[in-house]
Amino acid sequence: MLDAYFRLKNHNTTIRQEILAGITTFVTMAYIIVVNPKILEAAGMPFGPSMVATILTAFLGTLLMGLYAKRPFAIAPYMGENAFIAFTVVKVMGFSWQQALGAIFISGAIFALLTVLNIRTWLVNSIPEKLKIGFSVGIGLFLTFIGLNETGMVKLGVPGAPVHVGVFTDATVLLAIAGFLFTGWLMIKRVHAALFIGIAAVTVAAVALGKVEPPASLAGLPPSILPVLGKLEFSGLISVKAFPVILTMFVMIFVDTMGTLIGLSMKAGLLDRNGNLPEIEKPMLCDSLATMAGACLGTTTSGAYIESAAGIESGGRSGLASVVTALLFLLALFFAPLFTIVPPYAYGPALIIVGMLMLSPMRHLEFNDLTEVIPAFTIIVLMSFTYNIGIGMTAGFVVYPLIKTLAGRGREVPAGLWVLGALSLLFFVFYPY
Repeated sequence: MLDAYFRLKNHNTTIRQEILAGITTFVTMAYIIVVNPKILEAAGMPFGPSMVATILTAFLGTLLMGLYAKRPFAIAPYMGENAFIAFTVVKVMGFSWQQALGAIFISGAIFALLTVLNIRTWLVNSIPEKLKIGFSVGIGLFLTFIGLNETGMVKLGVPGAPVHVGVFTDATVLLAIAGFLFTGWLMIKRVHAALFIGIAAVTVAAVALGKVEPPASLAGLPPSILPVLGKLEFSGLISVKAFPVILTMFVMIFVDTMGTLIGLSMKAGLLDRNGNLPEIEKPMLCDSLATMAGACLGTTTSGAYIESAAGIESGGRSGLASVVTALLFLLALFFAPLFTIVPPYAYGPALIIVGMLMLSPMRHLEFNDLTEVIPAFTIIVLMSFTYNIGIGMTAGFVVYPLIKTLAGRGREVPAGLWVLGALSLLFFVFYPY
């Protein structure tokens, strides 16, 4: 029954492989259970209820992705967008977190409408193949940078340099390096569960060395979600002041979701001969509905997670992997102490390796045609060096039609890309820097 529903044979996968992939994806992104509510605390949202909202949103979105879209992509509240809401929208611009949730719901509703009308599909399919390669490579380097930072191999904000080498004599950094080498060796030996085994091995070693405290209890009842459930407000959002907020969230959600879906699909080999993801409107609708549900539950913008690449690398090719990930998120409601002991230096090496593997499409860039290479390069470097997927993608959408026009080849720019370019330009004009 599972094989027939998820078309496992068509995807050249097995139930065991999908289960391992689903577990791997969950482990690499389980940090969101704690990190998201911690960030939202800065906006005045209570930690416990926000954690429950985060888990339930991830469960519902990922389950929908698995059962409806049948893709191995997990959904959860986005990193980056949560910080934008907490530190810019609430603390700088003065909106309440309830109004911020209302703006998120509006953005999700607009996305759902555009998806149903196939406008989003038209826009996505208008993106040239070389820009899609830029998405994949840029996300790969972004993941690598996250992994290096999480493991402590690279430090941020050091005086005299934007980045600096970490302390390689530190025990946790040494554990991360050992995890990287061990996982790499397992992958060379073609062990399907290499990423999961590597994460588990470093976590066990950290507990054994006293670097991580074992959980005081394995299970417990979750906090009440009532303080954030259904608290979204729409008053004050129909104003000039609120326009930049809604526009920024709209563009960030759109490009993050689109770039992530294309990059992951390229990695999983799910794109067709034209470089498009068949039935892409299904995973996009899942993202839209998850964002709307998350706003009602009490958390920020949600969408496909780049950490799904870890599960894809472990063999995940169908929606069954997403169903497994979703069920683990649901279990996390009652086993949060167990799932949250995985330290960053345990899952960081997996992100570094997955980032490395996502560089492979770069060989398809034709470096003799700079009108294609310059926009792709813009996407890659700005994704990585601004620490923001949305910034890199929107910059690419602006640069591509400009470069083609300057080169006298403006006719090569699809109509949909002119629309994306115009939206992206508005994004940079109104972005609350």
